[in-house]
Amino acid sequence: MIENPAIALTVLMLALVAGVELISRVPTLLHTPLMSGSNAISGISVVGAITAAGSEAQGLAALLGFVAVVMATVNVVAGFLVTEQMLAMFKERE
Repeated sequence: MIENPAIALTVLMLALVAGVELISRVPTLLHTPLMSGSNAISGISVVGAITAAGSEAQGLAALLGFVAVVMATVNVVAGFLVTEQMLAMFKERE
């Protein structure tokens, strides 16, 4: 377990700020390749979330694991849909 929740909260807040700043500065041209990469990372997150949700944890830990599975799965599916739509823009129409 986390010994000092203040440190964990500080790390979470720094990660949120850094993530928002990084994502907001990505050019549109690079969005599709980065989306494909983030889908791979989210796939790893799904595996980790399934492991956490399926562990012998009880109560809040099991609930958070389930929420993580749902959120990571939604992220992967939405990422693939957006990537497919963006790639369709580059195909020739008949």
